[in-house]
Amino acid sequence: MNALLNTLAPHLLAWGTLAITLWASAHAILKKEDTRAAVGWVGVIWLAPIVGAVLYALLGVNRIKRAAANLRNERAAAAGEFRAEGCASPDPKDCLPSAAAHLASMERLVRSITDQPLRTGNRLTPLVNGDAAYPRMLEAIAHAQHSITLSTYLFDYDAAGRRFIAALAEARRRGVEVRVLIDAVGARYSFPRTAVGPLRRAGVRVARFLPTLGPWRTKYMNLRSHRKILVVDGRCGFTGGMNIRHNHMLETAPRHPVQDLHFEVEGPVVGDLQAVFAEDWAFTTGERLSGDLWFPALAPAGSVVARGIADGPDEDYDKARLTILGALASAKHRVQIVTPYFLPDLPLIHALHVAALRGVEVDILLPERNNLRVVGWASISVLERVLQRDCRVWMTPPPFDHTKLMIVDGVWMLMGSANWDPRSLALNFEFNVEAYDEALAARLGALVEQKKVGARRLARADLDARPLPIKLRDGVARLLSPYL
Repeated sequence: MNALLNTLAPHLLAWGTLAITLWASAHAILKKEDTRAAVGWVGVIWLAPIVGAVLYALLGVNRIKRAAANLRNERAAAAGEFRAEGCASPDPKDCLPSAAAHLASMERLVRSITDQPLRTGNRLTPLVNGDAAYPRMLEAIAHAQHSITLSTYLFDYDAAGRRFIAALAEARRRGVEVRVLIDAVGARYSFPRTAVGPLRRAGVRVARFLPTLGPWRTKYMNLRSHRKILVVDGRCGFTGGMNIRHNHMLETAPRHPVQDLHFEVEGPVVGDLQAVFAEDWAFTTGERLSGDLWFPALAPAGSVVARGIADGPDEDYDKARLTILGALASAKHRVQIVTPYFLPDLPLIHALHVAALRGVEVDILLPERNNLRVVGWASISVLERVLQRDCRVWMTPPPFDHTKLMIVDGVWMLMGSANWDPRSLALNFEFNVEAYDEALAARLGALVEQKKVGARRLARADLDARPLPIKLRDGVARLLSPYL
């Protein structure tokens, strides 16, 4: 018997290896939409038998979209539908200011992909850095009468975080209903300065979005909530790119200062912020937030036409990316982009090129010194292709700029939590707001121009002058861009 097994074992191993290799190859061919990704994985699978198939099973199989869709369906069913009234006219021009009439096709696009109408009668107030944003947010919390919801990726237990913890705890003592949702990976990223424990000890209801500890949770490792949302009494909202960390308070001269931009939001579009939080909270805790306590009637507060855009690796997949592509295709005069992490895929790069070749001025502002070194290297490699056409790239000096903003033709804006990288546009749960308003766009455009004053315009010659080892380093970093 042993002799027979010894004789058959090599044949069984060979046939087993072939079967696994064929299965993995067939899966990659059928499931990978990107031809280059399919070819790459098939090559790895055949060149490294067993090992290649295992790597494909662990890294190549897209469980994220399927798992996230299931999770989203569950939380949507638990949270219910929360929709504020909006502009219901079938003609997009009826919903837009006159200066944005040429963007009617853009409005139709975003309405189609989000299934949400534009909300009229909003006011969005830019808040530059934590120096402006945190005092206003803390003031709103201090005046809360009924409810507070807060969702963030990072919530440090530092000078800034302790002020928010104290304010939230005081609101809870006043009888205000408080709910805080912190991303589980973000909470660990802040360790040992995370605010989860102190919040719980202060009696605040806090939950972590998708904990990943335990082998049964590892498939959710990349399903992160990168959203930043604060809503007070269902009427006053705050959103943008800012976490709760002391380094956003530049006036206090932190060791690692970070510039950023947040927005105070008033009007019907606040309902979009609250609805997204309610869905995430219902999924995470099972508690439904409903009724006037959380969703009061919202009166007009300004002249801005706006819409919330939830994005994530579920049925909201690709909404931010499609919105950006639509904006680039609709632009007639000028596009201004500010982002800390710039790793666009080829379709986005081509859309930038097409806009520039049509005569649109395309300005892209990136930090000169990135806080994530490998991302900075990868971004420089990508810029070689971006600069092949007439796009203009400006490298802004320190402190590191974490701002996320896009302005088109001085009337359309996109602001929120999403970066121009694969993680934000394909993996993270993000929240952005699109807005139409000349006055707000002029104010934000002035901020962008102010950033350009001390910036260095990047030229192709600068990239060509890099030593060969640096070019290779940047190129290797670019290969890692889907995982950064």
